[in-house]
Amino acid sequence: MARISQDHPLYKMMAELVNQELNHHIGSGYTTESEEYLTHLLLDFIRTDRLYSLRDPDGHPITSIIEMLAEGDVRLRADSFERERQVHKHIGDFILFWSGLYPEHLHKFKLNQITDLTCDYTRQGIQSYSLVSSFNHPPFDREAPTFSNLSQGFPDYAFILGQVGRKAGLYAA
Repeated sequence: MARISQDHPLYKMMAELVNQELNHHIGSGYTTESEEYLTHLLLDFIRTDRLYSLRDPDGHPITSIIEMLAEGDVRLRADSFERERQVHKHIGDFILFWSGLYPEHLHKFKLNQITDLTCDYTRQGIQSYSLVSSFNHPPFDREAPTFSNLSQGFPDYAFILGQVGRKAGLYAA
């Protein structure tokens, strides 16, 4: 499925909110690529089929972070290093999205996923983005710095997404 065009009003609104919050809370310590990435993340995960896009061999969505980690481990289920990168990118995105927009849901999510009880989601999001950034060779070399930045600033970016969510009215109480 195609991404929402940068000309779409929803994209423009989210991009403006992300820019405002980054400037207000981080100042000049972020990159344009990170700003664009956060905007696309918000818009991509509006669709639950993208939020739960990782599938097990039977085609069922993988909802547990621990199961996602197994799916992305070349020693267990990943059939290539590219698959490992893809899964860890999704894990970082998944945790950043939930940590930022719906942190209370993430806590409930952990309680409902018995396998995730001991998982430190923030630490795992940081580690997953760090692993993705280690793919610094073609065709991934241009994206590697963005994921390094997301890893290093993970808590700040989660806060930014939360602020954007509040201003955009993305909370359903």
